[in-house]
Amino acid sequence: MVNTRPSNGDSPEEMTFFEHLDALRPHLLRSLASFFILTVAAFFCKDLIIDKILFGPQSPEFITNRILCQLAGLVNSDALCLNGVEYNLINTKLSGQFMLHLTVSVASGLIIAVPYIIHELWQFVKPALSPNERRGSRRLVGYVSLCFFAGILFGYYIIAPITISFFQTYTVSESITNLFDISSYLATVLNVTLACGAVFQLPILIYFLSKTGVVSSGFLKKYRKHAAIFILIFAALITPPDIFSQILIGIPMYLLYELSINIAGRTERKRK
Repeated sequence: MVNTRPSNGDSPEEMTFFEHLDALRPHLLRSLASFFILTVAAFFCKDLIIDKILFGPQSPEFITNRILCQLAGLVNSDALCLNGVEYNLINTKLSGQFMLHLTVSVASGLIIAVPYIIHELWQFVKPALSPNERRGSRRLVGYVSLCFFAGILFGYYIIAPITISFFQTYTVSESITNLFDISSYLATVLNVTLACGAVFQLPILIYFLSKTGVVSSGFLKKYRKHAAIFILIFAALITPPDIFSQILIGIPMYLLYELSINIAGRTERKRK
């Protein structure tokens, strides 16, 4: 799929590589400008982003931790009560807090700018699409953004507090004292959150693979049991060793797989 430009003949001429770069440049510049502006804005909102958002999952007052502690009382399982004690994080580098501030600002600017960046990429690709392809992909930006932010929220409110609680309480010896470095905590929260944002793009990926005939709904149905086992293993690796936490993580991921099957089936019917 290539961009084209008008010609004097009956059909448009194919653009050269350098013409593609010229067409892409303004979209990249606008994307970078939006990312930079949002990063600067996030830099000046450090109290909200760092104290409230970043440190939220390790606090006993975090909404997920409070709900799980209430659920733990109902099912008589203390393992579900996460992050019951708030702890202090340490900084071991001279520039550690500044780098933390900068890293969080960049990550926040990138996350917020994702819909606009996708929109700019779509504007670059759109001239190369046929009218039918444009109509079929008109809502692509909205769907990709919706899936991304749904994954971000799932990772932040569900996966992050469970992961933090697991590593906080895990010990191999009573003689070892845990002192958590701020950079390690930051990497855990960001990696888990962004990874979930990427995983929730599975329906979008399946849509394009099924549209091109690479993956079919029959193939996904055939390996449904394998996918369920993989999801359970993945949930067991990132959660504490109790069945409730694994189910809490596994169910949304399996529903995402079932949604992908449905999307593949609908795409196949439209293609036929």
